[in-house]
Amino acid sequence: MLQWLSDWLFGRGPSSFDRFKSATLQDTTLMSIDLELTSLNANESEITSFGWVCGRNSSIALETCTYSVVKTKAPLGQSPVIHGLIQDNISKGEKVEDVLTRFIAQLPSKILVIHNANLDLAVLDAVFRRLNLPAQEVYYIDTLQLALYELKKEHEVVPSNSASLGACLLRAGLPEVPQHNALEDAMAALLLCYAQLASLGLTEQSCLADLSHTKALGRKTLGVVKT
Repeated sequence: MLQWLSDWLFGRGPSSFDRFKSATLQDTTLMSIDLELTSLNANESEITSFGWVCGRNSSIALETCTYSVVKTKAPLGQSPVIHGLIQDNISKGEKVEDVLTRFIAQLPSKILVIHNANLDLAVLDAVFRRLNLPAQEVYYIDTLQLALYELKKEHEVVPSNSASLGACLLRAGLPEVPQHNALEDAMAALLLCYAQLASLGLTEQSCLADLSHTKALGRKTLGVVKT
């Protein structure tokens, strides 16, 4: 990773977002993440599992694969049916602060890839605030937004569920994965991201700014910035 990219990610300068967008894909390490949750309400939801994997130049670094089951006392609702995680699994999980501490350690010089960034980042922000964790400014590519950008070119009204991760993988000709496992979904989102970038005509020499028109680029501060 170029040193300047690391510097501005740490620096939090006023032009950091512009510098983020000027980075080329070949100089960018992507970190795809996925959360499994107890609820779709970001203010109430608890994390039950967290998966991530890194990649660069259209490849996946398998040695970075990380999967953690997270302990929670929150009602699981439909989680056992959807995610396959029962109370026995959850009770043996890790503390969420331990998982997030490892996550924070992986953030420097990474651009996140998320399918539905609004939800996952809202949950992370709420947890960071509740646990008073050090604030983190993250930059991301939202594969859901990339999918919606393409779908809206073909449909006046986007068909129901057509932007789900499974539907996107199918359209891209990518293999199906057992969804609702955080690590497998993170890997699938990274593969999808590579396919979407190629479909848009981007190369390793392209800048992230070339995605600006899709509205899929973003930044988010997790937690409270202390002054």
